[in-house]
Amino acid sequence: MRTVIFDLDGTLADTSGDLIAAANSCFRGLGLGDLLNVEHDAGTALRGGRAMLTLGFSRVEGFDQDEVDRQYPILLDAYAQDINSHTVLYPGAMEAVEQLKSLGYAVGIATNKPEDIAETLMQSLGVRDAFASLVGADTLPVRKPDPEHHFEAVRRAGGDPLQSLLVGDTATDRDTSRNAGVPSVLVTFGPGRDDIRALEPEATIDHFDELVGVVAKLIG
Repeated sequence: MRTVIFDLDGTLADTSGDLIAAANSCFRGLGLGDLLNVEHDAGTALRGGRAMLTLGFSRVEGFDQDEVDRQYPILLDAYAQDINSHTVLYPGAMEAVEQLKSLGYAVGIATNKPEDIAETLMQSLGVRDAFASLVGADTLPVRKPDPEHHFEAVRRAGGDPLQSLLVGDTATDRDTSRNAGVPSVLVTFGPGRDDIRALEPEATIDHFDELVGVVAKLIG
């Protein structure tokens, strides 16, 4: 079965608000106040917890990389406790997913978010059942950009890895698809639109209503 695998953060959903809130809770716990804000730091938030902590600590004196490691599990706990106050699905995302399914494509998720947190988020958004698979950062011994992460998401969705593609929003997603020998479609509606185009994926989309046509061209 032809299969479309989606990244989660920055692709299906804008999770930046809740991620930044979790990071700022770590900084406040250290007496540093809120070091990040959504307006300027959403792109970093969508690259994950360690990226946010590193950016925040770069704005103060006297902290090193070891503090990122110490704060990361605290950030995950804070995020899990308040995972969906600000998160929204991107316009047209679920309509595109349902249209792909109606045309006979399998759909799944491959995310570098921890699996249990990704499951909780998708359940809270009410859309987990739309996806036949969800592979997280800790589901396997490897994660994106290792191609096995993508392949496992395809297999769990009941698909053929050789007839698949990855929809994402970062260089990690582009690299995953290249390592897997499959096309990537990168979305441009998140932060860093011009940077996305510079990654030279097989295709980009400005809105999810373009996705079905692009998928048909790339994998039939």
